[in-house]
Amino acid sequence: MKRRHFLSYLTLSALTVRSGLIWAASKRVTTQILPLWPDLPPGGGGPAGALVISTKGAQRNIVQPTLTVLTPPSPNGRAVLIAAGGGYSRIEMGKEAWPAAAWLTARGYTAYVLSYRLPHEGWKDGAIVSLQDAQRALRLVRQREKNVSVLGFSAGGHLLGMAVSRADFLSYRATDALDNLPATADRAALIYPIITLEAPYTHTSTHKMLVGNHAPASENAAWSVQEFVNPQSPPFFLVQAEDDPISDPHNTLIMADACKREHVPVEMHRYSSGGHGFGMGRPGTPTMAWPEHYEKWLKS
Repeated sequence: MKRRHFLSYLTLSALTVRSGLIWAASKRVTTQILPLWPDLPPGGGGPAGALVISTKGAQRNIVQPTLTVLTPPSPNGRAVLIAAGGGYSRIEMGKEAWPAAAWLTARGYTAYVLSYRLPHEGWKDGAIVSLQDAQRALRLVRQREKNVSVLGFSAGGHLLGMAVSRADFLSYRATDALDNLPATADRAALIYPIITLEAPYTHTSTHKMLVGNHAPASENAAWSVQEFVNPQSPPFFLVQAEDDPISDPHNTLIMADACKREHVPVEMHRYSSGGHGFGMGRPGTPTMAWPEHYEKWLKS
């Protein structure tokens, strides 16, 4: 049965209200939801029922992986693919993706917000399903846009970091002509990202969901972004607070070192406080400064 289809206007309107996207209409931002796959995603399986959205806007029970396209009234010709975090157990749209999309569209960028499958929701392909969706999303955005960058938060930073650093990795069999396009980005911003799953950084939900608590070192390495940075990787923009209790602050240092090793341009901003999950900045902390630096980097 073909479940992957364009959502109706009424369904889109309901999702807009439930997701906190009312700002889009008020700012004359055009909203469209695209399915990632023409039919069932690779491997099959998955959860049943409706998308679950928490009171804070986090998504789970991802039956239909999608891209929500937010187009500003006067697009500047550049697009950003956004992936929120949530430790691969949920997707923090309300705290991260929607605020980022609002910030970007206010500056003329077309935002593509990714609702990706979560590994432990019954998908037969297991841990790799999120990466399949990220690669497919990059191809879909690349088909529509000339300039494509990515913005990932926490586990979303891990996901997009893996996707852009492993552009040639075949995570799924081609399903249509779209899969002949490269899964590449022109630049990548990773905000308080999970980068490494290697010891001693094995305490995260990302590690638990992707490889489990007792994974061998080889599997930890196979899911660590820094292992795949190469000379063809895009320029990176890294942000983290030094008091981050979830993503060890060494994560951005490890990623920056990998970029320097491979001669990949990297810009890093680290702040004395702000914790984890601060989105576009936590009031009262130095993290409020990062979007300004990001804006300059996007234009450079």
